[in-house]
Amino acid sequence: MPSPLAEKIPESKIRIVQHDGPPSSSVLEAIDQLLLILPAKPAQKTWSVVPHGSKVKALLKRRSSGSVPGISTRLSNHRQTALHVGLLDSKIDAFEQLSFGRKMLAAALAENAGCVGIWVHGFDTGQQRVITERLCAAALAAGFALPRFKCANRQSGINSLRVVGLDERIDLRRTVAEAGGNNLARWLTAMPPNKLDARGYVKLLQELARKHRWEFRKYGITELKKLGAGAFLAVAQGNADESAAMVRLRYRPRRNVANPALSLVGKGIIFDTGGINLKPFQSMLEMHIDMGGSAVAVGTLQAISELALPVPVDCWLAITENRTGPTAYKPQDLITSASGKTIQTIHTDAEGRMALADTLTFACRDKPGFLIDYATLTGACINAVTPRYSGAFTNRQKLHPVLKKTGVECGERVWPFPMGKEFLEELKSDSADLKQCAPNAGGDHILAATFLNEFVDKTIPWVHIDLSACTRKGGLAHIPTDITGFGVRYTMSLLLDRKVLDGAEWE
Repeated sequence: MPSPLAEKIPESKIRIVQHDGPPSSSVLEAIDQLLLILPAKPAQKTWSVVPHGSKVKALLKRRSSGSVPGISTRLSNHRQTALHVGLLDSKIDAFEQLSFGRKMLAAALAENAGCVGIWVHGFDTGQQRVITERLCAAALAAGFALPRFKCANRQSGINSLRVVGLDERIDLRRTVAEAGGNNLARWLTAMPPNKLDARGYVKLLQELARKHRWEFRKYGITELKKLGAGAFLAVAQGNADESAAMVRLRYRPRRNVANPALSLVGKGIIFDTGGINLKPFQSMLEMHIDMGGSAVAVGTLQAISELALPVPVDCWLAITENRTGPTAYKPQDLITSASGKTIQTIHTDAEGRMALADTLTFACRDKPGFLIDYATLTGACINAVTPRYSGAFTNRQKLHPVLKKTGVECGERVWPFPMGKEFLEELKSDSADLKQCAPNAGGDHILAATFLNEFVDKTIPWVHIDLSACTRKGGLAHIPTDITGFGVRYTMSLLLDRKVLDGAEWE
């Protein structure tokens, strides 16, 4: 029986049409909201093809410095097309350009957006292409509706995009695929925990697998017990039922390929009470988003699949709640993980690293060429880099500059942190192979990554993303919602721009 949730995932219905050359009056007549992007200091010839160019130029002189858009007015055509003009310095970085795009789209969405036009004018062809792609990414994010459960659920938005004034047509397939993956990640993360519980999530993943022709495998509680997944099961044992599971999704562009070139691992804690070490009220309000890492992994897999990349990929998801109650795991419990290593439990709210320890162990057994995990793992990482960045950790030190450069170039910024043997001193245990966390040490994001590293095959290049930018009030870069879906765009840039699977830049 199909999952009712799968049928509710909204698919983007935004149609994109491209037009070469300056827009004709008939093209402008079809546009409700026109976003005109000009250089910070437009050349005189730039104004010759802008409708009401002299009027727009005069209005811009009276704008507030730094305002985005610079001005908003209307064309004198029959449709009374709204014209939002923004001035953009092409030398600013990707994050700033994407943030500019988000603010431009907000102006269009202040009223019923309908058909939105994007006109990047006065730049050279290469700059025009990049800026246009980033504005389209912002439009596809702004035009996507997150879950709402209101009686009156009408939402006015974007029904189509017209990209006008192009020097040459642009291939937007990657932009659309990345936006689709991000939208899926945000939608999943935003779902209330009683609407997307563990059973419902597994069922939904099965439907997505059928849709995208992924191989689906569920590891339930009984099978995980046989596999010795004690770290994951310790977190799951507080649940009222046996709904917790690990799910493995497999994308294979060619048949008869066993080992993945890439494995994605995601933390899928549907709701995190903190367990016996119960969270305070304010901290618990957003704990339905603690499965955001798994949502990013699934969104990334979808983007890879939509682009039909010739890369075999596994996606492992650790899905459970972290409950309190008489059967919940406790501080000082002694846990045996799937790797055979024993863990002294210190704090039950450090459940993410427990669930991921076994999931990483299983992912490594398939000998992937490269391994990435995503997790809303530590508050310490938010304290370290704020919600504007996410933390990045790796067992290959040469990857540090690549990870940082990727974030700068794609606009989803990360900051690399150290980890490794010297930090294991803080995790020494008298009764087990290691402590789950350190009760008094600082830098818990570093210690959490160090802990996870103990469950990763040292022959496999591994990157751990602590998603401190999973949510940010008011949005981040081109994303207008508090839930950002951070990580899909970043991973696609790692794969396609930095080609990390080839190892040329870092080995």
